[in-house]
Amino acid sequence: MLWKADKASILTRTFTSPGVMANKGPSYGLSREVQSKIDKKYDPDLEERLVEWIVAQCGPSVGRPQPGKQGFQTWLKDGCVLCELINTLHRDAKPVKKIQNSTMAFKQMEQISQFLTAAEKYGVTKSDVFQTVDLWEGKDLAAVQMTLMALGSLAVTKTDGCYRGDPKWFHRKAQENKRDFTEDQLKEGQSIIGLQMGTNKGASQAGMTGYGRPRQIIN
Repeated sequence: MLWKADKASILTRTFTSPGVMANKGPSYGLSREVQSKIDKKYDPDLEERLVEWIVAQCGPSVGRPQPGKQGFQTWLKDGCVLCELINTLHRDAKPVKKIQNSTMAFKQMEQISQFLTAAEKYGVTKSDVFQTVDLWEGKDLAAVQMTLMALGSLAVTKTDGCYRGDPKWFHRKAQENKRDFTEDQLKEGQSIIGLQMGTNKGASQAGMTGYGRPRQIIN
């Protein structure tokens, strides 16, 4: 009977406390060492700049986090601020149709995922996009910073007028410089020999011997 009671209590703890089970537990051994290296990549100065931009972009309604990595994660963890952010970068069709404050883990992760999908469509490269668990479980908040920096750089580069804040907060992306040539210009270019390919100017066959004949050396 005691064993049954213990088993029941374990099942109760497992199925009635999903929030507790979903949060990451303590790190041990090698995993703790790896996590420590990841944590060192997190930039507190960059955190301050990103917070300033998000507040400037979204408005004071999004509030401000407590200083530090934990506060930054808590602020963004439910996905609401991120979804507000990506929506402000679009004038008409907003990528996230419905933003909900929720304490349910799956809903929070769903909103983070919606933000990531919208960020990719906006132009952030896949290699610069963090994983949902990087934010929700706090596995790699440096990756979250990298995604937001990439998003800010794109926003300040675009000329749609949606960016708000100091333009010096982000580097502008290099823009493609397309040049259109006429058909005659393209044909002209095909007849030009590049200098790196050498030149035959001034070349002659003087002094060359015919094939198969020995070279004569005169003392």
